[in-house]
Amino acid sequence: MPLNLPDRLPAIELLKRENIFVMDTTRAHNQDIRPLKIAILNLMPIKITTETDFVRILSNTPLQIEIEFMKIKSHTSKNAPIEHMRAFYHDFEDMMHNKYDGFIITGAPLEQMEYEEVSYWKDLQAVMDWAHSNVTSTLYICWAAFAGLYHFYGIQKRPTKDKVFGVFRHHPMDASLPIFRGFDDEFFVPHSRHITLPREEIEATEGLKIISMGEGEAGVHIVMARNGRDFFITGHSEYAPLTLDAEYRRDLAKNLPIKMPKNYYKDDDPDKSPLVTWRSTANLLFTNWLNYYVYQETPYNIEEIHD
Repeated sequence: MPLNLPDRLPAIELLKRENIFVMDTTRAHNQDIRPLKIAILNLMPIKITTETDFVRILSNTPLQIEIEFMKIKSHTSKNAPIEHMRAFYHDFEDMMHNKYDGFIITGAPLEQMEYEEVSYWKDLQAVMDWAHSNVTSTLYICWAAFAGLYHFYGIQKRPTKDKVFGVFRHHPMDASLPIFRGFDDEFFVPHSRHITLPREEIEATEGLKIISMGEGEAGVHIVMARNGRDFFITGHSEYAPLTLDAEYRRDLAKNLPIKMPKNYYKDDDPDKSPLVTWRSTANLLFTNWLNYYVYQETPYNIEEIHD
C-alpha cells in the first residue's frame, strides 16, 4: 500500500524513480479507507533531503499512511525555500487540535548547545507535551531523543571525546519486543553526533527502558517509555546510503576536525562506495513501529486518543 502525500511534494517524484509506491492526496481521496495519520516535525536544515529519507522508509508497509509536515513558528529554516515551507508545512498551532496515530520529531544540528539556548526550545517543549495526549506513538530521532529525555525525565546529554560517526553494530536488549520482530541478533545503524546518553542514569529512572545498545562509542541506541508510546532513538536508520559521505566531505572542505566514518566505506577506503549494511534493519524498525505500536494500538476513532 502507498503513502498518501501532499500533492507536488518533491519526494514523490524522487521516490517514484526508485520504484517506491507513493500516492498524492488527490488519488488517495478516492480510496474508502482510514489511513494512519502520521505527523513529522522536521527540524533538519535541509528539509527536502530529510523528507525524502522518512517518506522512503515509511513507504515499506501494507498500510496506507497520510503524512503531514509540521513546523513551529519560532524556527525559521534558512535552507528551505519559503515557497516549499508554505506549500507543504503547517504551523503547530494549526495542527494542535488534531489527533495523530504516529508522530516523528527529527534531529537537529544543535547538540552542542544547551537546550534552553535553542531559540525554539519552549515551543518544542509545548509540542512534546501535546504529543503525549494527542498521539498514539512518537519517535524522537537523534537530537530530538536527547531533548525528549531531558524534557520529560531530566536526563542530561554527555559530550563525547570524538564525534560518534559511522555505522555501528547493535543488539537488542529484549528481543521479544515487537519492535524487534524479524531482527537479527546483531544489526547495524548509522550515527552522527557529538553527544551520548548516560546508561546508568537511564536505567535508574522509573518509566524508561533501554531496549537497544550499540558497540563502543555508539552506546545507548533506543530507549522506550510508556509501553511503546515513546521511542527515543540516537541513531539514524533512515539515512540514505550517501548521507554520511556527504557529511564527511562537507566537513573536510571546511577544514573541520573530522575522522572518516567507521565501518562505512568498502575496505575503509573513502574513494570507494559506502557499503550499505543498515537498510533491512531500517525497514523492519519503521514497519514494526507502524504495525505494532501505531496501527495495532490506535483507536479507529482517532478522537479517542488520549494520555
